[in-house]
Amino acid sequence: MERRDVSNPSHLLTLLLPEIVVAICALAVLFVDVSLLRQKSIEVRSRASSAITILGCLVAIVCAARNTPANAFAMVDLTAVGPVVKIVLLALTIFTALISWEARFTRHIGEYYALLLLAAVGLMLLISSNNLLMIFVAVELVSLSLYAMTALNKSSAASAEAALKYFLSGGTAAAFMLYGISLLYGLTGSLDLEIIASSLQTHALEPLHYLAIVLTITGFAFKIAAAPFHLWAPDVYVAAPTPIASFIASASKVASFFVLARVLLIGFAGGPGWTTILAVLAALSMVLGSVAAIAQTRVKRLLAYSAIANAGYALLALWSGEARAVSSLLFFVITYAVTVLGAFGIVSLVENDGKRDELSAFAGLSRRAPVLSMCMLVFLLSLAGIPPLSGFFGKFYIFTAALSGPEHLRPLWLVVLGAATSAISLYYYLQVLKQIYVVPAAAGAKPLPVNGPATFAVVALAIIVVVLGCVPSLLLNNLGSGLSLLASRL
Repeated sequence: MERRDVSNPSHLLTLLLPEIVVAICALAVLFVDVSLLRQKSIEVRSRASSAITILGCLVAIVCAARNTPANAFAMVDLTAVGPVVKIVLLALTIFTALISWEARFTRHIGEYYALLLLAAVGLMLLISSNNLLMIFVAVELVSLSLYAMTALNKSSAASAEAALKYFLSGGTAAAFMLYGISLLYGLTGSLDLEIIASSLQTHALEPLHYLAIVLTITGFAFKIAAAPFHLWAPDVYVAAPTPIASFIASASKVASFFVLARVLLIGFAGGPGWTTILAVLAALSMVLGSVAAIAQTRVKRLLAYSAIANAGYALLALWSGEARAVSSLLFFVITYAVTVLGAFGIVSLVENDGKRDELSAFAGLSRRAPVLSMCMLVFLLSLAGIPPLSGFFGKFYIFTAALSGPEHLRPLWLVVLGAATSAISLYYYLQVLKQIYVVPAAAGAKPLPVNGPATFAVVALAIIVVVLGCVPSLLLNNLGSGLSLLASRL
């Protein structure tokens, strides 16, 4: 692998150019909204801010695509798969901006898009971090942005309550994570993942080692909404403005699972015991998420419990402790992110028509918006794991990765449990589709108003789900070829 001279700070700036571009774009959005568009309508301000956001992310994508893998400067380490994940995160940010094109949930338009971009910066820093302190700082940058965005709808008491619960739960999880990191530093003398792994492999493990690993994983379990650290997710998904909930459910999950894989497979490679923790988290998440979703009557809360179940599926890929499993994990979480972002996009369009996200609001949608209904069919069947959509291959690769490790590390019972809960999930997804295609629309219901950019985003996401299902190698090849550095470290 090509390595750059770390003594030259310009190499660090080159490596972090996508983050720099997005941060500058966040400042530009604030400046334009406050100084130039202050007297304009909310719709005009939202469209302009969304356009600036999209343009900045496109420039950042070009910068990320031109980056070559390199170890670059102490805390920053961009593996070969890093640029691919950065591009995915930026693309998800673009789709979120398109869904928010005519945002009506807040008057603070510039602040919303600036926070969205700052969250994207934090997510990109998170996947570039090779140091636990840098990872913690990036996690907090993302978290603070998401807390503030959740509370942006000042007319909703539920939004403020959810943001407070999110903040308090997140603060507790951050305390656990920071305490675990401090213990690791005291025991190993370093915050660098590779040095920590070397220390765990060469020294006898003490009880504090296990405590440090448990506390650190607990912090990450909150971020991925794994049971029993999931309590914030249903309330936040329901009460937060839908475009914000879609970003939390998609982009933040991709980065969180990527950095969790790096911490476990690189930093904790010499520390046995965390596979048992993963087994407990995965089993609880799959069962609780799938069973609780059955009773839901609101689509966003249903998607929240679905996210908890999918977090359990994703954890299965890390069980074997092998680098090749990361490609399966990333394929699953990326395709899941694309799918759930599209589903939230449709919910947002229904809400813009003056409806709530109740199941009854989707009655007869196939006659009011046939294109969007077909897209929702694709998204929900993909989430259920129906072939030939990307969700089917995502779960197939996850289950295969779980069984690909050494014979004594093949959790057949977890894979069987995953298949069973996946079958259960088909029931509650079909409940939504029943409302869309079987239940007639209310008397006098009119066609859903057309929102060009949001509709374009939803259709594009549906096409991506279908294409990645028919040709999964388009994504898998890029992910698999980018994991050579990680494999060489294990």
